[in-house]
Amino acid sequence: MRIRRTLPIALAVVIVAAAVTVAVQLRKHAPPEAARLLPGADAFLYADFSWVRRLSANPLPAVSHDPEYERFIQETGFEFERDLETVAFAVHYPANWPGGGSGGAAPEPRFSEVFVGKFDGGRLAAYLRHTAQSVENYGSVEIFSIPVEGRSFRVAILSVDAVAASNHDDANVIRGMVDRSRRLASPFGGPALLRRYYKRVQLASPVWVVAHVVPSAADFGGWSSVFPKPADLVISASYNPLHLPLRTGALHLRAEAWAASTEDARSITDKLTVFLAMFHSAETSVGSPGSDADVKALFDSLQVRQEDSRAVLYATVPTGVFRKLLESSVEMPSAGAPPAAAKPTKAR
Repeated sequence: MRIRRTLPIALAVVIVAAAVTVAVQLRKHAPPEAARLLPGADAFLYADFSWVRRLSANPLPAVSHDPEYERFIQETGFEFERDLETVAFAVHYPANWPGGGSGGAAPEPRFSEVFVGKFDGGRLAAYLRHTAQSVENYGSVEIFSIPVEGRSFRVAILSVDAVAASNHDDANVIRGMVDRSRRLASPFGGPALLRRYYKRVQLASPVWVVAHVVPSAADFGGWSSVFPKPADLVISASYNPLHLPLRTGALHLRAEAWAASTEDARSITDKLTVFLAMFHSAETSVGSPGSDADVKALFDSLQVRQEDSRAVLYATVPTGVFRKLLESSVEMPSAGAPPAAAKPTKAR
């Protein structure tokens, strides 16, 4: 009788433990929650800035602020270079690009973002309400529409530490982000392109890109010199988060181009190999461009090889390269100012 009672209990414990293990493993390989809130798109970018702030024991260098950005800081208390922790971007290509895109009738790419950081929700909401041209109440969440360069830039405060934004013409894009933020976090969630390729992102990568490359599109510039046909691209970096602060060491970059065929992958590999050979030849003919050992180590580490229908580029970037870039930065570009810092108009 005791065995009969014990067996179901033991079986239940095993089932629960197995379910928890599976859930943990799924979450480990799932995109970060900020990225899972993004809408379907054609390219994705994610960055975690916490590791950057540990590159140096000294505070980040002071940057200059234009008047609009300074007003944004004073009214919201939020400073991007100090308070932003992570950001996830979705890029919507125009629908008239070859193969079509998720950007609708817009003539240029549109963007959707999720920002995670230290926000003062009350002050930020007051600033957005004052700046917005209109405010929509969607499921108890306010969506602020701000006119920026002839289009509507919509912003929604999702939680105490997350803000969503989008300049997509379709208001349902940001409404969908609000809806997803209200559901329980699911490791199966996220845009289709991201779900397909996120498993190729290196574990604990602080910055990564998943994108569909359309080389024939004008906005892709010189990509056609490398990619003969459309391909999917995954770029990520890995480092050991246990060895902090990151005074030494390196990020290990991997860029994988998933081509439509082995022939296309071979073409990409051959072109990248030629570019690297030309670079090393030029460096040898003119001598070393400088005495920076970190930069030299970066270029010396570049390798390209073909793996079936993939062209893969490997590089090792010493963290000293990033630290020097941070320490040499003395002025914040105007593009860094928050899009919400538009000329204020009264909310209607």
